[in-house]
Amino acid sequence: MMPGKLPAPLLVIVAVLLAVGLSGGLKEACAAPDQPVAIIGLIVDDLGNHRDGGRRVARLPGPIACSVLPHTPHAMELAGLCHQMGKVVMLHLPMQPEARGISGGPGLLHEGMDRDQVIRTFHAGLDSVPYARGVNNHMGSHLTRHLAYMQGVMEDIVGQGGLFFIDSYTSVSSVALKVARANGVPSIARDVFLDNDPDPRRIKEQFGKLVKIARRDGYALGIGHPYKATLELLESELPQLAAEGIMLVSVEDLIGRATVVGDGEEKRWQARLYLPPTVSGKSKQ
Repeated sequence: MMPGKLPAPLLVIVAVLLAVGLSGGLKEACAAPDQPVAIIGLIVDDLGNHRDGGRRVARLPGPIACSVLPHTPHAMELAGLCHQMGKVVMLHLPMQPEARGISGGPGLLHEGMDRDQVIRTFHAGLDSVPYARGVNNHMGSHLTRHLAYMQGVMEDIVGQGGLFFIDSYTSVSSVALKVARANGVPSIARDVFLDNDPDPRRIKEQFGKLVKIARRDGYALGIGHPYKATLELLESELPQLAAEGIMLVSVEDLIGRATVVGDGEEKRWQARLYLPPTVSGKSKQ
C-alpha cells in the first residue's frame, strides 16, 4: 500500500459514512443506537381563550398541531397565526362529558340534539376556526360512547371532504375511532395526555411515557394544553428530539403511518337510524 492512501475497502466505508452524513442522516443514525427510533405526533388543545398562550404554541418548533376551541375570543386570530407558522390547525369540537355540571363551552354537541342541530353546530364551529384540516373532541366522555351521534359527526366530516379525526379518547368506552374508520375518515386515537396533572415532574414523566410507547409500538400521539409547565417542557424538549432518536411528525403523517381501516366488522351499523329526526326544528322528547 502506498503511503498516505487508504485500502479500497476502507475507502468505501468512508464514502458511505460521508454520504450518510451529508444527507443529514448520520446524526440520527448514531443517536440512541441501543433504542429504536420513536415517531411521535403532538397536539396542543384548548387554544382560543388566551392570546399569549396560543401565540407561544404557534412558535413551538416542529409540526405541532394546534386545536382551537370554536367561538372563543381569539379563535380566528390564533388559527390564522398557527397556519401562518406552518402548523396544522384543528377544530377542538366540544362534546358532552359524563360528569354533570361541567360546561363544554359554546358549540357543544350533546345528547338530545336532532340531526339538523348537529349539522348546524358542527358547521358553525368549523366556520369559527379557519384553516381547520382536522377535528378532535373536547371532553366528550359521554357523547363519544354514543354510536348514533358519532355516526352523525363522521358523516358531517366526510361531507366536508378531506378532514381527519382524532379521538381524544376521554373514555375507554369511546366508539369514535371505530365509527370514524368505518366511514373512511382518516383517524387515530390519543395515546397519552401530557398534563392531566399540571405538576412539571408529572408532565415530564408523561412525555417519557409517550416516547416509550412510540419506541414499543412504532408511533404514539400525545395531547397537551397551553399550560405554563407544558409549554416550558415542549420548548426545552422539542429541539433535542432528533439527537435522542425521536422523530416528530405531523398528525396527518402519523395517521398515514398508523391507520388501518377495518373491512368486515367495522360497518356503519346503520347507527344514524337512531338519531332523533327533526320535527319543526326541535327534536322529539
